[in-house]
Amino acid sequence: MSTGPITPRPGTRRLTTAQALVAFLARQYTERDGHRRRLIGATWGIFGHGNVAGIGQALLESGPDMPYHQGRNEQAMVHAAVGYARQCGRLSTHAVTTSIGPGATNLVTGAALATINRLPVLLLPGDAFATRPADPVLQQLEVPYAGDVSVNDTLRPVSRYFDRISRPEALIPAVLTAMRVLTDPAETGAVTLALPQDVQAEAYDWPEEFFAERVWRVHRPQPDPEALAVAVRAIAEARRPLIIAGGGVHHSGAEEALEQLAEATGIPVASTQAGKGSLRYDHTADVGGIGHTGTATADELARAADLVIGVGTRYSDFTTASATLFAHPEVRFVNLNITGFDAHKLAALPLVADARAGLVALTGALRDHRVEHGYETEYTDGKERWEHRVDAAYEVRDAEVRPTQPQVLGVLDGLVTADDIVINAAGSLPGDLHKLWRSRSSDQYHVEYGYSCMGYEIPAAIGVAMATPGRPVWALVGDGTYLMNPTEIVTAVQENIPIKVVILQNHGYASIGGLSEAVGCEGFGTAYRYREQPDTGVPGTGSYTGRPLPVDLGANAASLGMRVIRAKTVRDLREALTEARAADRPTCVYVETETADTVSGPPPAQAWWDVPVAETATRPSAVKARQEYDRQVAARRRHL
Repeated sequence: MSTGPITPRPGTRRLTTAQALVAFLARQYTERDGHRRRLIGATWGIFGHGNVAGIGQALLESGPDMPYHQGRNEQAMVHAAVGYARQCGRLSTHAVTTSIGPGATNLVTGAALATINRLPVLLLPGDAFATRPADPVLQQLEVPYAGDVSVNDTLRPVSRYFDRISRPEALIPAVLTAMRVLTDPAETGAVTLALPQDVQAEAYDWPEEFFAERVWRVHRPQPDPEALAVAVRAIAEARRPLIIAGGGVHHSGAEEALEQLAEATGIPVASTQAGKGSLRYDHTADVGGIGHTGTATADELARAADLVIGVGTRYSDFTTASATLFAHPEVRFVNLNITGFDAHKLAALPLVADARAGLVALTGALRDHRVEHGYETEYTDGKERWEHRVDAAYEVRDAEVRPTQPQVLGVLDGLVTADDIVINAAGSLPGDLHKLWRSRSSDQYHVEYGYSCMGYEIPAAIGVAMATPGRPVWALVGDGTYLMNPTEIVTAVQENIPIKVVILQNHGYASIGGLSEAVGCEGFGTAYRYREQPDTGVPGTGSYTGRPLPVDLGANAASLGMRVIRAKTVRDLREALTEARAADRPTCVYVETETADTVSGPPPAQAWWDVPVAETATRPSAVKARQEYDRQVAARRRHL
């Protein structure tokens, strides 16, 4: 029973667990290369009975020490925090607080995205009572075989660190570990501290030193000298080396170091989705995206490469074309990566180090080495040919007709400067962007393709805009993605964050529709159309091949408070995008796109992607697709 205020012991501060946590987080900083910034810049939250009287009350008491942002969807709050963290180079992030039950489980998708992309975010879900005064409580999952399991345990596999704070004093070691993981470039991702609602409100005498300002220094591990010598020898002996720049280049801030290595050696640089922009598009050595969504130039170089130098890449199946891309019979790999886990992939010669530190070391050791002139001529000529294909995809012959998706990108490409940031994650847009977009700065191209999560773009744009106020931030979304997660438009309106949302309406899941055709599924279930009911009248037996649904996503965005500009033609689109770019409040450009069936579309995929096709089927489309699948899969190899 509470007896009123208790005098704290000398050298301590009496606070609730939630108050102590918020006070602690407000005093945490990172430092890299002499630059210091706050680790937890703000806290996002949606309140329910599982956190309102704990973390909610603590945030109220903290005042300006811990800025608070109100969200509309828990998953979206994580996406906003992740967008912020990526834009901050992983040196600052946000926390996210939720209630127990559905609020907590809504974090799982966002947590998976953060961990897969190696981006820090602190999750603070409420949890059921630690003291169990009533069992079960509202929204509690009962597990007959384990009394200590709650729905928050779904966050364990998608978190780099997870702890449940069952006693106030347990917070101290747990939150210190949480900060260590968040700031470790090799370990970072989602970190979860599950907070039982009674423990959040419980008071404790906290040692004053717990609240002392703490700086977490982000170091740049240097490559091992012997491993460096082995890597240098392999590069010097290669006749057709190729660098693959992954997201680790950006996380390390290693773009300038990569440019210096490319210019010193003449080695061409291809990029993954996460690594695009590591070199400017017009740099001589930049050959564009690699893999299934890459350029013909990069993929042809990859097929003939005798040495692949991976820098900060995870080698996903899109990058390796499902292990079919690197076709040279004697191809070897050198992998520069902050994590040994990634550095050893593809039986590579591992160079475990910070990307910038490793690139600087390689440049110094290779100062007298350069690839043959004929090789440079080959890839620069190929780069020029690809640029002509980009121009063809962007070309507008009639400005009074509805634009194609590539033409939308082309019009935007003609308006942006190096200040603009373009955000996307899912659908057919990532493929078009990877092949076509001309990155003008190291952080302009922000495509989340580790988890390729529909609904990421709008909340992530809010986080990015918070991290870099004053720069134009574009969220490019298809209709399928928009319908997944439009709720944070309300947040952008509430905070007057002037993001620019471009909705491309193509009446369905265009990306999966194309894939469905390729694997013999004939676009089944991918169009947003009325069902054509067969004569049998049996519900659910007709196909979605009727008229397009009368969905007006522009009206929906307007209903959430956003200014909407409609564009029916290419000319309208150019005017609308220009107006949106100059806007000082959240603005949406809504455009219906023409399909590539009727006009020139983007270049097709330049490399394969493995999506297994039915091994036995009666429909001719599936039989034909399986024959093509068997032909492609025969090229797969293990790199040993």
